Amino acid sequence: MRRLRAALLAAVLGATAIIAPVVVAPSASAHGWITSPPSRQDHCAKGTTSFDCGSIRYEPQSVEAAKGSMQCSGGSGFSILDDASKPWPRTQVGSSVTFQWRLTAAHNTSTWEYFVDGVLFKTFSQGGAQPPSDISHTLTGLPQGNHTILARWNVSNTPMAFYNCVDLTIGTGGGGPTDPPTDPPTDPPGDCTAPVWSTSGVYLGGARVSHGGKTYEAKWWTTGENPAQSGQWGVWKDLGAC
Repeated sequence: MRRLRAALLAAVLGATAIIAPVVVAPSASAHGWITSPPSRQDHCAKGTTSFDCGSIRYEPQSVEAAKGSMQCSGGSGFSILDDASKPWPRTQVGSSVTFQWRLTAAHNTSTWEYFVDGVLFKTFSQGGAQPPSDISHTLTGLPQGNHTILARWNVSNTPMAFYNCVDLTIGTGGGGPTDPPTDPPTDPPGDCTAPVWSTSGVYLGGARVSHGGKTYEAKWWTTGENPAQSGQWGVWKDLGAC
């Protein structure tokens, strides 16, 4: 009997030793993505694409893969982010752009790298320190035209990085740096009470503007997007004539 009890006790202790490491295994501690101008995964999370993004819409902060990739997905499972044939929304900006990150779990960081159409444009060093949750970086002298910016957040104490692609229309087309686009002639005031929409204005979700005798309300952050050309799935909601 004593031998049987000893054998049973040894079996229970052995099973506990096997299970315990699984229970206490730590989860990943670094996540984040670019929210302004909206990255591809941010558009997916907000539902502002005209197509189904799949599972990335639920976890835009989780585009993590080994360092060194030049893919929007980094080579992770979110391969839809690499599909350049999709009509990814573009944000119109000037030649200077501030990229705003949202870090849900900041991690010690070596560098932040920004590539314009696959060419390294600017590197910001974090020196291995932990960044703030609302960190941002400003790029100046960006080339005019349609471009895709790949942002790579390199974690300092793991072999991993986080990836974001941001699709931009810089200036009004052509080559070389440009200033932000100038405002078009203002609409006649009429009976509209909302401020007249401005090409260079920056509008947050809920902001109202008037344009062409109508009132529009922004569904999310936007700049440079003409309300009259927004359409049913665009950023501006048509509230009707003023």
